[in-house]
Amino acid sequence: MVNVFKRMRKLKSLLNVRVGTGAAILPSPISATKEFPAITRLHLTYAQKIYGGHQGARHFWRNCLPRLKYHNPGLQMTVKQTQDQEGPAALTIYFAERASNAASLTAAKIEDKHAPAPESTEKTAVVDLKNLDYKEIWNKVKTMTGAQDVPATPEEETELKKFEQLRQQSDKDRMRIAAMRQAKKDQERMLQEARGEIEKLKQL
Repeated sequence: MVNVFKRMRKLKSLLNVRVGTGAAILPSPISATKEFPAITRLHLTYAQKIYGGHQGARHFWRNCLPRLKYHNPGLQMTVKQTQDQEGPAALTIYFAERASNAASLTAAKIEDKHAPAPESTEKTAVVDLKNLDYKEIWNKVKTMTGAQDVPATPEEETELKKFEQLRQQSDKDRMRIAAMRQAKKDQERMLQEARGEIEKLKQL
């Protein structure tokens, strides 16, 4: 029989991909509007280590991109992790035909040499990710693309609450067990000290 806690962890992992920051649908050729053209692909570049302003980009890769891919399975997404801590932390957004007005107004004036060149039918806008946390990055992406958040269903909300309760209970259990272990260590130490005192008395 599969361990219950392993099953719960797998269910939580699946739930984390479905809901949360980055769980959204990007404009496609079918859903595109005059204000927000279709998104054809995304490219993310960031450095391997988090210092130098790359922490938010790394968290965006870990937290948001899996959710975006889950809800936009046909959208190509590429990632380049570099060794250059002084280099860019950037997200290049590829639009069909033209960039959105919001993207044109807010796009960063930086170049990411690792981003693939746009096709003749694409326009790009770059988001400078340095020194931003992943939620700030996501807000910029939403503004520039017109991405529509996918709200959690009532069933998912129930699951989230259940996992939160389990997490809180797990924290309490860890603290309780740690206290028990510490009490045992303290008791053993006191017994050892008492034995030492008895040996000293015997030698008098």
